[in-house]
Amino acid sequence: MGPTDLRVVAFGGGHGLAAALAAWRQLTPELTAVVTVADDGGSSGRIRRELPVLPPGDLRMALNALAGAGEREKTLAALLQHRFGGTGGLAGHSVGNLLLTGLVELYGGDTVRALDELCQMLGAEGRVLPMADAPLDLVARVEPIDRDDPTRLRTIRGQVAIATTPGRVRDIELSPADPPVHQAVLDAIAEADVISLGPGSWYTSVLPHLLVPRLRAALAATRARIVVVLNLAPQPGETDGFSPEEHVSVLEAHLGGVPLHSVIADAESVVDRRGLLSAVRRCGAELVLAPVAEQNGAPRHDPVRLSAALASVVGRR
Repeated sequence: MGPTDLRVVAFGGGHGLAAALAAWRQLTPELTAVVTVADDGGSSGRIRRELPVLPPGDLRMALNALAGAGEREKTLAALLQHRFGGTGGLAGHSVGNLLLTGLVELYGGDTVRALDELCQMLGAEGRVLPMADAPLDLVARVEPIDRDDPTRLRTIRGQVAIATTPGRVRDIELSPADPPVHQAVLDAIAEADVISLGPGSWYTSVLPHLLVPRLRAALAATRARIVVVLNLAPQPGETDGFSPEEHVSVLEAHLGGVPLHSVIADAESVVDRRGLLSAVRRCGAELVLAPVAEQNGAPRHDPVRLSAALASVVGRR
């Protein structure tokens, strides 16, 4: 295998997937981002309520993360991220969300063709694909903060509501439960050398991929090395108080036959190393502790440091 032909498929959404892509692109240009399509808030939520299209926001962020480094490409990437101000009908919409939606309509509803066109315009290294060919809704059962509450588990529908509801998410489902998946996604999984999950919102950006039957079957059959990047801190609302080992235990419960090979965690963020190691070994994986957070103490992954950790896992320098 040559120095630049490692084929990587990265699953996720939002800022977490963007961080993973920023790290992976330092190791290989053969990147495919598979992006969640359950966002129902902000600009994406408004668009999906008005038009029969996939929510574009997370797709736009992945496109931006893969954009080329030339001045023209950087200017276009900045334009796609720009949000309109004011108080009118366009207020809060990003240019990229509207442009992607327009291209999908222009191409008769073909989201993958629209994404490929934008990748070409951005000089992107890699490809961006949706995890499903239909917009998804997330349905979660949430345990309230008040443990004496007789109602205990509440059913919460929608990504934004789940992320902002106080309490711990106990489990999550997709609606529809068995959405269609584009053949390009299945082909990318079959041809991959490495597949990565995380970092990102655990219940709303990472785990949903494992709930799609066609994706889970493809991941269970792949020969690729599957790598998980853990979050640096719990996410308010979704994973309040979750330790790294609890994140792994929740992941284990959703694997459904999908193999796991490596789990990367920030060395400074892990308090109970023995507990995390035990949880990772139950998944049949190896634990890699490395400094992957930004050095200024911000709870964000540093692309260079994360890239070094990923390189050590896949045997690249």
